[in-house]
Amino acid sequence: MDSSERTDSSAAPSGSSTAPRDGGTASSDGRTAPSGDASDPPGAGRRGWRRWAMDTRPLRRPAFRRLWSSTIVTAVGSQLTAVAVPKQIYDITGSSAWVGYASLAGLVPMVVFALWGGAVADTVDRRKLLLVTNSGIAVTSLLFWLQAVARFDSVVVLMVLLAVQQAFFGLNSPARNASIARLVPAGELAAANALGSTVMQTGLVAGPLLAGALIPVIGLPELYLIDAVALCATVWAVWRLPALPPLAGAAVRRAGVREIADGFRYISGHKVLLLSFLADIIAMVFGMPRALFPQLAAETYAPYGEGLALGLLFAAIPVGAVVGGLFSGTFSRARRHGWMVIGAVTAWGAAVTGFGLSRGLWFAVVFLAAAGVADMVSMVFRGAILLSAATDEMRGRMQGVFTVVVAGGPRLADVLHGTAGSAFGPRAAVAGGGLLVVVLMLGLAAAVPALRRYRI
Repeated sequence: MDSSERTDSSAAPSGSSTAPRDGGTASSDGRTAPSGDASDPPGAGRRGWRRWAMDTRPLRRPAFRRLWSSTIVTAVGSQLTAVAVPKQIYDITGSSAWVGYASLAGLVPMVVFALWGGAVADTVDRRKLLLVTNSGIAVTSLLFWLQAVARFDSVVVLMVLLAVQQAFFGLNSPARNASIARLVPAGELAAANALGSTVMQTGLVAGPLLAGALIPVIGLPELYLIDAVALCATVWAVWRLPALPPLAGAAVRRAGVREIADGFRYISGHKVLLLSFLADIIAMVFGMPRALFPQLAAETYAPYGEGLALGLLFAAIPVGAVVGGLFSGTFSRARRHGWMVIGAVTAWGAAVTGFGLSRGLWFAVVFLAAAGVADMVSMVFRGAILLSAATDEMRGRMQGVFTVVVAGGPRLADVLHGTAGSAFGPRAAVAGGGLLVVVLMLGLAAAVPALRRYRI
């Protein structure tokens, strides 16, 4: 999940002064905003159905447009590799356990390097860091292709390559996300996040479907090659970005353990940032039921066909998120970001509860799709809060923690829901988890007013 808002006294000043800018009107901290943001108030020039459609104002900014356009290709390409690696490991071993071990081999370096990469992103030119890391990801995809063509059939080689690629991703993600606030004005951060999240969710749907269609036609090795070629688009787009060094006046630092610890201290001292992370942890750990999809497909929804049920259950949330993104004009201009996060996480919990109580497959799919819409809203506003409430010199580290939370939460949920499903049954575990999300989120919002008050 992803969302939150600001008027916590400990947060950065609200308004345009919180977002680093590239050229135009000077802000109170000496940074500049892309020209045109002052003349483009939310909703200006949008009438009728266009007010409901995706807010595309950030695409007027050439630098952001280049970065976003590259993700259209790589969102699908990355999913080809995400399908190819476990498929190749299963073909070699015939064991799902090895597929799980490979996932863990990728998770550990991603977590470590995301935290360190956030500190690095706050000390160097983020454009240069993106060039290095995107090139590294492309090279590892090329190596995946070479080992597949050479038929090494080595699980160890695959796991090492996966670990290296995820380490590069961990270094890349904080710098990429932190750069957005330097490319668009503060008032367009939510819209920019909606654009990026929609593309990524579309990749989650289209990528696996395309991989399934291509493997019988061109073979598994070529999936890696397509991903490597697609990554060239990202390298080119980053090359065209303006320089993104630390802002003038920022203290010169190294990227070590102390700087990583400073990031966590910064979060603990800024309530709205801490609450945005807690909101996602609540939603994902207690409310992500994907570990129970196979059991539900085999038992509760077996009359519809186990294969059909399983495919629909896994597809429903990302499809709902894509729909939410396409109609993000309905919410991306909201200024009370905190309330949007609270509402989205609560809606997610309610939708998951409805899914758990559903005996009919199509009702279940509708509830999961509704949860996907709520997830999109949460992602948009939590991302906007992280970019606007933190100062530029801390944004990399905030995004590093964000990457770890987003990656780790669903995996903890898999363990929790799998255990609860075995003890109480899958439907009771899902419904109970959804209700717990609602109760915890509303309780958190009532106990700590900083999130309710946060706005831009």
